Amino acid sequence: MASSVVVSWIVLGLFMAISTTHVEAVARAFFEFGDYLVDNGNNDYLDTTARADSPPYGIDTPSHRPTGRFSNGKNIPDFIKPTLQYLSPELNGDKLLVGANFATASIGILNDTGIQFFKSTNFFFHNPFKSILPNSFSEKYQSRLADLVGEDEAQRIVNDALVLITVGGNDFVNNYYLVPFSARSRQFNLPDYVRYLISEYNKLLMRLYELGARRVLVTGTGPLGCVPTELAMRTKWLNSQPGTTIFLAANTQQQTINFISNPGAYGFTTSKIACCGQGLYNGLGLCTPLSNLCPNRDEYVFWDPFQPSERANRILVDMILKGSAEHMCPMILSTFLALDTITKT
Repeated sequence: MASSVVVSWIVLGLFMAISTTHVEAVARAFFEFGDYLVDNGNNDYLDTTARADSPPYGIDTPSHRPTGRFSNGKNIPDFIKPTLQYLSPELNGDKLLVGANFATASIGILNDTGIQFFKSTNFFFHNPFKSILPNSFSEKYQSRLADLVGEDEAQRIVNDALVLITVGGNDFVNNYYLVPFSARSRQFNLPDYVRYLISEYNKLLMRLYELGARRVLVTGTGPLGCVPTELAMRTKWLNSQPGTTIFLAANTQQQTINFISNPGAYGFTTSKIACCGQGLYNGLGLCTPLSNLCPNRDEYVFWDPFQPSERANRILVDMILKGSAEHMCPMILSTFLALDTITKT
């Protein structure tokens, strides 16, 4: 199979569980790695201040209660296939076959990203992202899966699974810009920092491949090479390493720019003001029970000062399902998942 694919480095994005893609995703295990955009509640089990466990988070869920997601309702993985948090005590038995969410809100590509949110250093996520891959996914989860179904079947489940990785935003927001005179901003100018992050991100993606991932949907953050030319180049390089199509890149940055520049075209009232927050544009601090709260979340691109609203996520997901080469490289998600059917027939 011709080599080609991957990496888009953006802040928002992903895909919706509908039609063929929904059927394909449901039939597979689903694993999620990343930050606040895909954390479905792991941080509720960690000794960290980066939590979404109080109102008004979750206001648009059926229970209208917080679920640990940094959203007014569903987050990105919920549109694909619901899974339990890896840290949930309920993740056992046949539930392991469905997959698991390994995301935790404040982590980044780099080990030192997000350490300001950890109350202690004595938990297994502390070496934030690089330890979660080999330790939690390989040594812990896959071992538990093999105990349940045998090593060969466990390997097949992992190989056939859809894997989502969304990380990089915190490396800019929390590790470069928001901390005055941060160590990283003193160490690197922005172009060099971007190149360094891309190099480290490449290592994480290849580690996923080594751990058995064969269908990986990748997002990232804006400055990490989201223009179509660079996206195509990095896609080809990454897939040339295993020699086949493993990684699918989603360039949601352009769609996000479209939201911001012309929110009305997508049915939004504003992209400048967060639904939940305080201060100018509701852009200061976190979303709390004392924050300003908009009455109609569907009219806002951003739920809080950082996270997209549930409706914005839905539109971004739909773009990934049906988007052009401007948004997806080298193909849309449904075609990507259909490769397995072609290969096996």
